[in-house]
Amino acid sequence: MLSQDNISSTTRTGAELVTGGASFRFWAPRALAVYLNGIFGDQVYDRQTEDRLLKKDASGYWTGFQIGAQDGDRYRFWVQGEGSSGYKRDPYARELAPDGFPDSFGILREANSFPWHDDGFVTPDFSDMIVYQLHVGTYAIRNVGVCANFLDVARKVPYLADLGINVLQPLPIDEQETSPSMGYGGADLFSPDFPYIAVADLPDYLAAINGLLAARQRTPLALKDISSGPGQLKALVDLCHVYGIAVVFDVVYNHAGGFDVSGQFDDHCLYYGDRVPNKGNNNDSLYFTDQDRGTGGLAFALWNADVSQFLFDNAMYLLREFHADGFRYDEISTLLSTNQGSGWEFCRALTTKLRSFKDRILQNAEFWPREFSDIPATALPVIAPSSTGGLGFDVVQHDYLRSVVRSAVQAASRGADAPVSVSAIAAALYPPTFDHAWRAVTCIENHDLVLTGRSPRIPVLADSSNPRSWYARSRSRVATALLLTAPGIPHLFMGQEFLEQMPWDVLPNGPNLLSWGALVTDRAMGDHLRFTRDLIHLRRNLPALRGDNVHAFYQSDGDRILAYHRWLEGTGQDVIVVASFAETTRQGYDLGFPAAGFWAEVFNSDLYDHWVNPWVAGNGGGIHADEKPLHGFAASASIVIPANSVVVFARGPAN
Repeated sequence: MLSQDNISSTTRTGAELVTGGASFRFWAPRALAVYLNGIFGDQVYDRQTEDRLLKKDASGYWTGFQIGAQDGDRYRFWVQGEGSSGYKRDPYARELAPDGFPDSFGILREANSFPWHDDGFVTPDFSDMIVYQLHVGTYAIRNVGVCANFLDVARKVPYLADLGINVLQPLPIDEQETSPSMGYGGADLFSPDFPYIAVADLPDYLAAINGLLAARQRTPLALKDISSGPGQLKALVDLCHVYGIAVVFDVVYNHAGGFDVSGQFDDHCLYYGDRVPNKGNNNDSLYFTDQDRGTGGLAFALWNADVSQFLFDNAMYLLREFHADGFRYDEISTLLSTNQGSGWEFCRALTTKLRSFKDRILQNAEFWPREFSDIPATALPVIAPSSTGGLGFDVVQHDYLRSVVRSAVQAASRGADAPVSVSAIAAALYPPTFDHAWRAVTCIENHDLVLTGRSPRIPVLADSSNPRSWYARSRSRVATALLLTAPGIPHLFMGQEFLEQMPWDVLPNGPNLLSWGALVTDRAMGDHLRFTRDLIHLRRNLPALRGDNVHAFYQSDGDRILAYHRWLEGTGQDVIVVASFAETTRQGYDLGFPAAGFWAEVFNSDLYDHWVNPWVAGNGGGIHADEKPLHGFAASASIVIPANSVVVFARGPAN
């Protein structure tokens, strides 16, 4: 017999384990009846009888308390509506049982039993962030044909820490209607995707993870800690934090997916959640609206407070139970455009609520102002504080640098005499009108760009005839160096760090898997990985590279040479970055320098070709600038600029 024990105005929606059992709360305002079925201990409840009926409150929520329910028990709701009757998955389920999908049971999970080790972890300052984006299912595959999982990624955490990135951004990890998937078609936002949950070899995974914890003097986990989907995701986040890496979740609030292989929208969860008659009007579907701007799913009816609360609760769940360090919000441009003003109110409320819970989080909005006429022409209102009428996001995606760098790489591939616009790169270095450079997240590869059938990876762009040629290797180094020495938050996509040439897709087999094995046999890949790692550490060691200030003081499209000054007030540090897309080494090239005296050559990309490059061209570790004004500076020097390279000079203290 269900009761109303432990049910109050503060009872959370969904299923919550509490002392003595579990509370249940399900939103179905127009349903005629809602029954709780499931398997609790050795008791099976599969009938719609009076003793399984939940009680409806004035707000349209159905509640009940199951005595004796415990972790691992299974449940689902039978909804009797005016249009139909049948099971509905709990939209708040922490985990779904994979068998029987889409008529899946929710699985009861303890919210706070995981033994976290991350008490001392602090989310990096925005200006210090270096983001690494990956797809869980294809990042660290152990067996071809089988999706990788959270624990496979966890085993790669030391690799990521050694690389030097400090923010991990997985593509969406919630349950998807189809598998494998990019992650942008989910409706069960609280439940991890089935393929990402390890089922076999858990003792082996546990031993590996405990070895990584022991290396950082942390206590071991028990098998029960990683025996559930939420537990495995928590283990990944925990290990990232132990190794100094923040985790930013990619969330999709502009729409819900749920189309099955026949093109029908899944009605086993959110869609027509209270089972009123489906007359083809999505405004009657409870969570959704008939407005859509090509998102590939159904737009949430954000003017409905209960719908907005569902999304607020999802973000809070990730913050509270998974120790999230922030969010990347998928395509808020469409969210703002489809909701007649309520999208603005939703975003403002969302960023405010989350920041009131945890102040130090990254809120990254994918916002493309050029796509729709009914949203702002710039991102300024998006990153403006909510207290001044803005939306309160911290940063936005920024594609100017990406576009011009990729264009320059492709232009250079057309031959030594082809025009290359380094002046366009100079113009794109600083995001216009932003108050801080870190407001822009910049990249040259991402999941959208290099997906199979879209744009090529950088090495292919650099030399489509041979992505391992000197031209491809050297131009790829220039592109990556421009990204990592420019202002903004740099964003790398999986494989970019080791010269991956294949596009990516979601399939765990076929020709497009990451070439981990080739790192041992392909010298170019190993050299590029070392190059990227050293360049990342250079950025982390030189505050001037992470600051706001940049001045492109020299650009010659004819010579294919670009030089820019990076500095940070109060540090006494100056950095000069010189980039060349020329196919020959420039000897005795005169450039201005901010001050006379010795400037250390702290980085030379040419060194990494056939590491250590026996034919390296460079400046012997430094140059001396004389008091001869040039290019607006008080001093100048004649330097060597290797072909297709980036050299970096610095003076003043490092970290």
